[in-house]
Amino acid sequence: MAEDLLIAKGSKEEQYQNLLPQIGGLLQGENNQIANLSNIAAALKEQFNFFWVGFYLVDGAEELVLGPFQGPVACTRIKKGRGVCGGAWAQEKTLIVPDVEQFPGHIACSSLSRSEIVLPIYKKGEIIGVLDVDSSELDSFDEIDEKYLTQILQLLDK
Repeated sequence: MAEDLLIAKGSKEEQYQNLLPQIGGLLQGENNQIANLSNIAAALKEQFNFFWVGFYLVDGAEELVLGPFQGPVACTRIKKGRGVCGGAWAQEKTLIVPDVEQFPGHIACSSLSRSEIVLPIYKKGEIIGVLDVDSSELDSFDEIDEKYLTQILQLLDK
């Protein structure tokens, strides 16, 4: 297990390419979900200095509950279909929001969040939660983020 990350410079894609095997190493041999989600959140925050990065986990049939995260305090519970996180869960797909002020029903846990990407987390074909990443800048996320964040989440489904 690594004691620290090697923080890469370069393009966003190069940074993800450097980070992906390091996260794989952090997860290797560890089966505890909370430990793994915590290390993923910390690694992403450290590499990219995102405003907020963390997980919401399915709690029953209709609600997400806050899981491991890095950043300011956050909303604790989100109903299925509400906001970006609840929407990604209900729609079973990644949502990229260039400007959260333009997203109908956006839940503002922090007024400093300006753009967001939320990806469903699958375990054995079932959604067990979502990865939520927020930026304090507009239009921070794109298909590169979606591609590599999806690959990181796939490391959990083993």
